[in-house]
Amino acid sequence: LTFNTIIGLLEHERTQEQRVVIDAVIQYDYETRSINYANISDAIKSVMRSGRFELIEEALLALKTSLKSDFPLIKTLTLNISKPDILPDCEVSVSEHFKF
Repeated sequence: LTFNTIIGLLEHERTQEQRVVIDAVIQYDYETRSINYANISDAIKSVMRSGRFELIEEALLALKTSLKSDFPLIKTLTLNISKPDILPDCEVSVSEHFKF
């Protein structure tokens, strides 16, 4: 999932949106019910845009809490949040795996 949002500590990051890339791997019991992936995408964008996070780590934890609350079927969640354009010679990212 790729979109623009306010995230970061640097002065220009607080006023100018930048591109973020979020990879989400979700495991749930799909044999009995399904999760609408468009709803997951919308939820991720909503949390990220409303949060205006300073740290990627804060965004990661907020996404974990929100996605588990909104989609209780989730059993495990792996998230990776990247800021590919923050530095000219590297990509900044954080990832974590959660079990519920």
